[in-house]
Amino acid sequence: MTRTGKHSIVVGFDGSPPARSAALWAAEEAASRDCGLLLVHVVRGPLPELVFTPMSTPLPDAVSEQSVRSRAENDLADLTAECNRLSPGLNITTRVEYGHPTDVLGEIGRDAELLVVGSSGRSGLTRALLGSTAADLAVHHELPVVVVRDAKAADGRVVVGVDGSETSATAIGFAFEFASRRGRDLLAVHAWSDMPIEALAPVQNWDYNWNQVHAESEAVIARCLAGHQESHPDVRVERHVSFHGPAQALLDAADDAGLLVVGSHGRGALRRAVLGSVSHAVLYQAQCPVAVVHRHN
Repeated sequence: MTRTGKHSIVVGFDGSPPARSAALWAAEEAASRDCGLLLVHVVRGPLPELVFTPMSTPLPDAVSEQSVRSRAENDLADLTAECNRLSPGLNITTRVEYGHPTDVLGEIGRDAELLVVGSSGRSGLTRALLGSTAADLAVHHELPVVVVRDAKAADGRVVVGVDGSETSATAIGFAFEFASRRGRDLLAVHAWSDMPIEALAPVQNWDYNWNQVHAESEAVIARCLAGHQESHPDVRVERHVSFHGPAQALLDAADDAGLLVVGSHGRGALRRAVLGSVSHAVLYQAQCPVAVVHRHN
């Protein structure tokens, strides 16, 4: 298998509604970047296992490999036509590959501009648990990964989490570039505490200078946004300081968002060992598309 995702947005497609939504979202994003779109249908074998695998098309056990490929190619042709109607003139290519979806998409997308997947595959279990392919790619893929649901339109503002970390800085850059290209407003959200609001209830009774806390939080946002606003003067920016935990603060802010941008991990060694509690929470619960950006991008 060779990589051909260079200068393209790579999309994993399995015929499910979230995967279709992901492809249509990616088509608009590719048009805004003036880059190509590569639609990849991954078939995982042997064929009898298809009914159990996310990001694969469930088919009868007795079908031949050729019939599986033909079905996948037909699905991709239909999707290509739909993407072309949405973004005329877009350079779209398609591939049918065999293997584990996470491995195949990760390899093809290694030199892509962006990797886009639906929030879940066809099985009921994966719909309940986000989808192993989306979750695995969000954790391990080095480039930005966008996970798209089909629950709502993606035409609102861009929301980005700000916590002062290097990962957050990378996410902020991604958010500004997206907002500038797509003509969106940007909301920068900083959560003052890692604790949920219920845990902060005793603290609120202490002799805290909450005006000072708010001012210091605003200073964190200003420091993190420095340079980005000057580079993207066309982006209208709002700032929000929340006294909820980071995940809840972002989910509340992204209720009507077109894109939520988070780093793959924030502060703390435990978070660096996994996806990150905040990224994990918003991937599972946010209804808008979520971009997961890693620090080293």
